[in-house]
Amino acid sequence: MPFAQIHLLEGRTDAQKREVIEKVTQALVDTLGVAPASVRVLIQDVPKANWGIGGVSAQALGR
Repeated sequence: MPFAQIHLLEGRTDAQKREVIEKVTQALVDTLGVAPASVRVLIQDVPKANWGIGGVSAQALGR
């Protein structure tokens, strides 16, 4: 059972996350030859204050 874990900065829409889940699932099906029902995808929204880029939070960078 393939498991994909994806970390994103908060702010993506539900529709965008649905599309990511669909496309990642399809990529694993195509690449590994597994059934779609066996694929698990976890998206974790990370607060911008908790994501650092070059020693500064994404929030402070205005991302």
